[in-house]
Amino acid sequence: MGTTKNTICLWFDGDAEEAAEFYASVFPDSRVNAVNRAPGDYPDGKAGDVLTVDFTVCGIPCVGLNGGDAFHHSEAFSFQVATDDQAETDRYWDAIVGNGGQESNCGWCKDRWGLSWQITPRALTEAMSSAEPGVAERAFAAMMTMNRIDIAAIEKAVAGG
Repeated sequence: MGTTKNTICLWFDGDAEEAAEFYASVFPDSRVNAVNRAPGDYPDGKAGDVLTVDFTVCGIPCVGLNGGDAFHHSEAFSFQVATDDQAETDRYWDAIVGNGGQESNCGWCKDRWGLSWQITPRALTEAMSSAEPGVAERAFAAMMTMNRIDIAAIEKAVAGG
């Protein structure tokens, strides 16, 4: 298989394979494609250590680089996952937060490796882009009070309730 033109490279501190396996178990169209090991000893490790992991998250090609503890993830990068209903929203949120992650505001959460995720129901995205007067403002105001997005509360706000 050839190399894709653009791949997201994510830095890990020795646990890229564990992270990739977790993402593959949670999200559709996700899988671990290859685990690449060091062919010989090197300054920070030895032959056989996992150097990189090629994986896919929701159809997006990624490589996890076991680069050590020099760099850490921040909210400046996040995966935004569109969901179709509350059950799907809850499933992803619970998987991330329940596996050592943490909640944040407005549909954001962080996994145990420090990567940020936006679990974003399509109902919210559609309301926020509505041209109908007041809809985006009401959806935005409701979202600002939430951690995990509550679709019923967004729909109620959009309806003017």
